Amino acid sequence: MQIIISNRSKEPIYEQITNQIKSSILAGDLHEGMALPSIRQLAKDLQISVITTKRAYEELEKAGFTYSIVGKGSFVAEQNLEVIKERKFKAVEDQLSAVIANSRELGLTLDDLQQLLTTLYEE
Repeated sequence: MQIIISNRSKEPIYEQITNQIKSSILAGDLHEGMALPSIRQLAKDLQISVITTKRAYEELEKAGFTYSIVGKGSFVAEQNLEVIKERKFKAVEDQLSAVIANSRELGLTLDDLQQLLTTLYEE
């Protein structure tokens, strides 16, 4: 498992870790039951605080991506990919609704909005 931390990112380090592990699980790179590196080992490998790694693992467990067994470590939980995809689709839908509302307030046309979306999507 490879995790890349960017000090230039506006995203906190624990979120970078969480998002990369989630992406690996959703992409099928990490399978159900696979062990994650220990909190201490990951902190050492990434040269970050154990507290930061612990927070990332707690967030993953809270979101249902992993589970932990005392004395054994953290493992990838069984995933219902359709439910996860549906949640993500709903989140995108909600965000787009907010974008549309803001665009209307600014007087942007649908063509302006589509052009902006196309430009951002292709970056």
